[in-house]
Amino acid sequence: MSDYPPVGFYFQLSFTGISGKADASFKDVSGFNVEMGTEEIAEGGENSFKHRVPTGAKYQNLVLKKALVQKDSELTKWCMDTINGGLAEVIKPKTIIVMLLNEKGQPLKSWSFYNAWPVKWDVSSVNSMNNELVIENIEFAFSYYDEK
Repeated sequence: MSDYPPVGFYFQLSFTGISGKADASFKDVSGFNVEMGTEEIAEGGENSFKHRVPTGAKYQNLVLKKALVQKDSELTKWCMDTINGGLAEVIKPKTIIVMLLNEKGQPLKSWSFYNAWPVKWDVSSVNSMNNELVIENIEFAFSYYDEK
């Protein structure tokens, strides 16, 4: 396997301030989106068009999916404390780093999501007719991300 084109199934996650191998074992990561926002401005006397001007970058939430782990997970505790605490508790943002790896386990590319905090947590349905893992989905809002 060569470095390019890279495969999407060999990646690693880390969180500032959270340890534990099980908390970094994810099945799916999405939300690597950024788009330039625009605003339309009408010019007085000119009715055939509107000026479109940039307003800044907009980011989609980062979505992580993994098998449900035990209740004492540091990641799950942080998510539940943040979401269930409402605005009465101080939100403690973290940096989430996603690294795409080569066949030797060395980083090819990394994305750092800054000031991330959980905004949604849900668990897949359970069904006695399916032979599937129970998956938890966690969504994070963040200020911005960069890639290296």
